Parts: sequence; structure tokens; C-alpha cells
Amino acid sequence: MPEEIDIITLSNENIDSEHICCALGNDKKNQKRAATKKSWLKERFPEGHTFKKFDLRGKVFIEYVPAEYAWFPIEAPGYNFIQCLWASGRYKGKGFGRRLLEECEKDSKNHGKNGLVAVTGLKILPFTVDRRFYLKKGFEICDDAPPYFIMLVKKFNEDAPTPHFTEKAKTVKIPGKEGLTFFYSDMCPFNADYVDVMIETAIKHGIKSEKIKVESLKQAKDLPTPFGIFSVFYNGKFLTHEVMAEKKFDKLLKTITH
Repeated sequence: MPEEIDIITLSNENIDSEHICCALGNDKKNQKRAATKKSWLKERFPEGHTFKKFDLRGKVFIEYVPAEYAWFPIEAPGYNFIQCLWASGRYKGKGFGRRLLEECEKDSKNHGKNGLVAVTGLKILPFTVDRRFYLKKGFEICDDAPPYFIMLVKKFNEDAPTPHFTEKAKTVKIPGKEGLTFFYSDMCPFNADYVDVMIETAIKHGIKSEKIKVESLKQAKDLPTPFGIFSVFYNGKFLTHEVMAEKKFDKLLKTITH
């Protein structure tokens, strides 16, 4: 079935008329989220950021970028970094993710890349790809970072340097910070809305909060967390990488304040 459906590559020429897979709703909130993500992508396209999706109405897409321009605190010169790979709902487990990864690999080889890099978890984590998917496709674990992150690589050039997280990312600490600290960007169209939801939840617990929007590549490369998309710290220590609705975040806060 995946082989019968076209894959569309977004560009400045077609992005305004194509949907963004991660924000599919037609309501005003999702339209705003999609517009935010599209604006972010338009700024990234000149850096080689690639967004490929199946020509269907669903969350089935891949995003990858030359690692030098990845908004993650990694060192992987000459590689392409897989920022997001998602095949959900009725498209999960039917080969769509495999074909998207094959497209990425083919494109990366055509551009002379050293290989592919991805970040996921030692266990199955929300908003990440199960490491077993990558391992079955020829990836190997090349680095890890607290509390549960791993980096995987698939080398096309065995003599290429091995990718790794930055030392600062491995600290997963912000010295001297109190309360909650949120790092987020427009890389994910849901971040801005859910940061505010989570902060409102924290206020109910009497916890002061600070949100820090990552707005540049330099800022992203200097993050004290391995997960560049979204991270939360509590009293200077990493708490979670997960965007949460009120009920789930309330439950998490109860575990750290009682």
C-alpha cells in the first residue's frame, strides 16, 4: 500500500497549499498551529531542512536536516539528522514509516552524507520513535544521555566521525534555577499552547515557572538537554521531554511536590 501513494516534499512553492501533518484540524487553533510551523519551516528550507509526507490526510511524515543545522545539541558533521518520523493511527505498522526512512536514506546518499542520525529513548517514549524500529533498519547506538536518551547512527561512510551529544546536553541541569523551566520552540506546532497549559497547572500548585523560547540555531545547540524539541526542568534538574495536557501534568507535579 505505501508504494502506491505519492510522497510530497514541501517547499516554499507548495507549503501554503499543503497541510502540515502534525496539525490537521481545520479549527482556528489548529490553523494557527499549522501557520506557526509553516513559518518556521520556510526559514529552515534554505538550510536544507526537508519535510516529506504521504499524499493523504493523516500524520505520516518525516523531517530531516543537515545535522549542522539541527535544532538539537548534537555534533554530527556531514550527517542528516532525523528530527521527526511519524506514522500514526490507521497508518501505523503498515510500512509507511519504512518507506519514509528509505526516502530519507536515498536522498541523503544522493547528497553525499556520511549517514543518518536520530535521537530516541532506551524505552518507548512519547514523541519519539521506538529504538527497535531504527535498530532493525541498520542503525546502531552511538551515544547516550541522562536520564533515558540515546543517539543512533547509520553510517554510509565507515570512516566518518561518530556523532554524539554535546557535553552540556549530557548535564541535564541548570545550576541555580528554582521552580519549573520550560524550553520550547516553534519546531513543534503544539509547544506554545501546551507550555501555557502546563504553566497554568503549575500555578495551581504554587510553583513558579519560566518559559524560554528557543529562537535560533545557536541557542538550540547550547541547550542543557538532549531533546531539542521540548524539555522541562524542576529546580534545575531535567523533569520531562513530554508535552502534557493539564490532567497528566497535574499528576506528575503531585509526585514531585508531595
